[in-house]
Amino acid sequence: MLAGATASGKTELAIALAQRFNAEIIGADSRQIYKGMPIGTAAPSAAQRAAVPHHLVEFIEPADRYSAAQFAQDALDCITDIHARGKRAIVVGGTGFYIRTLTGAVTLAPPAEMELRQRLSYEARIHEPAFLHQWLAARDPQRSKAIAPEDRYRVLRALEISLMRNERRPGNANDSLASRGVPFVKVFLDVPEAILERRIEERVDAMLRTGLIEEAEEVGADAVAASAVGYLQALAYLRGWQTYAEFRDAVCRATRRYAKRQRTWFRSEPQTVWLRSDDPLRDVSNIVQEKLAWA
Repeated sequence: MLAGATASGKTELAIALAQRFNAEIIGADSRQIYKGMPIGTAAPSAAQRAAVPHHLVEFIEPADRYSAAQFAQDALDCITDIHARGKRAIVVGGTGFYIRTLTGAVTLAPPAEMELRQRLSYEARIHEPAFLHQWLAARDPQRSKAIAPEDRYRVLRALEISLMRNERRPGNANDSLASRGVPFVKVFLDVPEAILERRIEERVDAMLRTGLIEEAEEVGADAVAASAVGYLQALAYLRGWQTYAEFRDAVCRATRRYAKRQRTWFRSEPQTVWLRSDDPLRDVSNIVQEKLAWA
């Protein structure tokens, strides 16, 4: 599992590691999951994905919502499939909560699903609280005993969880590498601050040259994915709220702040090896050979 701040060199290193260890890559980036946003999210290029198979990259629409719990289940499915084919899996990304959920270092309640929640809201409008509580008792007798019939909110939430157990695909919100007994190691690429800031500026300039503004306009302000760093600033520029120079500086500042938040998150991430190295391929290879017995 390879993590690091934005522009730390995760993608290139992951590809080199995958080629060395006969592995495939699973993205753990909450913005690279979206289609049509390769510039602003610095998603792996077509050539990089041709060199090594990538999973969970550019596979949902920008308007769609996606949760850490769903990511963990999707990533576990990918890992199971990769292992079944006799290959190894490398999870790569900078979204700390995705990684924490996948490893099992956090406990999540099942995510709300809008269709089910709307259905239950309708049932609550046409039925008395006693009916809803009886419905819960029929599905989850033990849980129903702990909730008063008149506590409509808790009854509906318990019904939602109970119904999701049947309606969701196999697996549960707390399924993880830890619960499955899958060994893993987490490595965080610790790039010196001055180098990281230079890389961020170079990346922003490359994004602007290759069409970040046009990409943001295509995604639109109403998309869930439009909250990503770079897109909000580009949309503000398109509205005439900033000069081009102000826009560029705003993207650089926002990216630096994001990188700082990533570093802060991973300092508290359990079981993480921080690595500052002039040869990360060599040193990460040594870590996985030692801790996972990869050869």
